[in-house]
Amino acid sequence: MTTISSFGTRLVRVPLTRPWAADVTSVGVIATHVVRSDGAEGWGFSWTPQIGAEAVHALLAHDITAFAVGRDADPEALWQQAWQHLHEAGGGGVTTIALAGLDLALWDAEARAQGVSVSGLLGRRRDSVAAYGSGVNLHYTLDELVAQVRRWVDAGFGAVKIKVGKPELAEDLDRVAAVREVLGADRGLMIDANQRWDLDRAIASVLALQEYAPAWIEEPLRADDLAGHVALAQRIDTPIALGENVHTAYRFSEFLRAGAAQIVQPNIVRVGGITPFRRIAQVAAEHGATLHPHLLPELSGQLALTLPVGTGAAEPMAEDVEDAGFGALGALTERSPVAIADGRLTELPHAGLGIRFS
Repeated sequence: MTTISSFGTRLVRVPLTRPWAADVTSVGVIATHVVRSDGAEGWGFSWTPQIGAEAVHALLAHDITAFAVGRDADPEALWQQAWQHLHEAGGGGVTTIALAGLDLALWDAEARAQGVSVSGLLGRRRDSVAAYGSGVNLHYTLDELVAQVRRWVDAGFGAVKIKVGKPELAEDLDRVAAVREVLGADRGLMIDANQRWDLDRAIASVLALQEYAPAWIEEPLRADDLAGHVALAQRIDTPIALGENVHTAYRFSEFLRAGAAQIVQPNIVRVGGITPFRRIAQVAAEHGATLHPHLLPELSGQLALTLPVGTGAAEPMAEDVEDAGFGALGALTERSPVAIADGRLTELPHAGLGIRFS
């Protein structure tokens, strides 16, 4: 049995070119490095915008390292044991974000040991996926928002996502109308409320915004409000998307069984890495739900190439937040493992995950 010989971590702050809010000017990355008993090495990471990076780092440096060293280096054999070990500190959130740092490094090590990329190891199902332009732009002026959407159109994106949730619905309507005018009728438009509404406000807002043909409404309510999402789904025609703040396969299954969402968006780091992400993808396929991975195109784009698609579901798309890719931010030691051009994401030649932080 190949075991984990050593595991190291370090905290890196990556400044954002375009702040996501007045107090979100950087993202926290906890870079990880594993060495296996056969000499193979792997590099992974955990990630969180602004809040919690120090807590994630502490959990990795102490509890996870102490647990992992000497154990089986197979990520699929180890993940459930590690999750159960950490469960006293919470079943999801900081614990699963931290676990991703171990899981990604182990997958990277296995792929590197076999001389392939992680997508090659898992089995690539498609050569490219559609990418959509995305931005943290609720604080943008209307002119700034329109200019951003024009940049996405000029770059060849066939779909874009913008934030909604202004204090007054009229302002959301003005902004979405202006964006739809730039996009025209043929490009996709998605809207994201980032959990800002209660049920009554969500119903009123989505019914009003349906005029502009949004492909989905993302996180209209608090992410843990299962009953609210079920009630909302019964009142609106726009598909509901959620998942960036859902942390386990069990919870994704609950939402899909209840009919609370038609589109799921797990964040590979927030759910704990590739191992649980693949379980969530299988759950989505079994329910005929569409899965679009959340953020981190250098990672999620690679996994999107490998995803199964359930009956009636759309193929996955990758989310490209403007000026927020690790490669664009100069955070990587080598070029990005993926490229996005004319609205499509493709993988570039690399070993493992191809993601190492400088």
